[in-house]
Amino acid sequence: MAGNTAAFFDFDRTLLVENSPKLGVRYLWDMGQVSFGYVLKVVVANWFYQRNLVSETAMANLLLSFYKNKDLAPFEAGAAEYYREIIKPHLAPNIVSRAQDHKNRGHILVLVSAGIRYLLRPVAEDLSFDHLICTDLKIDGNGLLTGKSHGKVCAGETKKKAATELAERLGIELSRSYAYGDHHSDIPLLEMVGNPRAVEPTKRLRQVAAKRGWPILTHR
Repeated sequence: MAGNTAAFFDFDRTLLVENSPKLGVRYLWDMGQVSFGYVLKVVVANWFYQRNLVSETAMANLLLSFYKNKDLAPFEAGAAEYYREIIKPHLAPNIVSRAQDHKNRGHILVLVSAGIRYLLRPVAEDLSFDHLICTDLKIDGNGLLTGKSHGKVCAGETKKKAATELAERLGIELSRSYAYGDHHSDIPLLEMVGNPRAVEPTKRLRQVAAKRGWPILTHR
């Protein structure tokens, strides 16, 4: 029966202690690949996002604008090294341990995030996730990135819809399954399973978790 049970994990501030865009923008700034104006826009937008005045999708669209007219290949080529050097040191020990426990119990591991595929693929491979649901970058007719997502950004109800479709294809019993998320935009994902877990939750998610009796977990 374990094979019919899944564990869905959000990434930023759930499996990862930090927000990966914060790490990424800092890295790009250090490498001289982003302008002061772009960084300023991200900082201001993040201030509003943290106060629930900007949606996760709007924030993601701003971050994606960095990729406009760029070639995806160099980013893909450097993704594994970027993961090892920048991302992996910030993984959340307690949540990674829970993912490993689910794996040992024979559960299907699903990484489901608004993040970008080329950045999340090394994460999924290193942590032995079975499936990756995330945001894809759109490519134009000349083979360059448009600075927009291919389809919708994988957040909120879109994240839930994609996870539900995967569950239907694999015969996953959602009532037996688990989901881990940190942000109130993850509530639709958490609601779809029988065993939701709030990880270092935002104020709004903490209130919902307390009201519904959902366990609240820490990163360490």
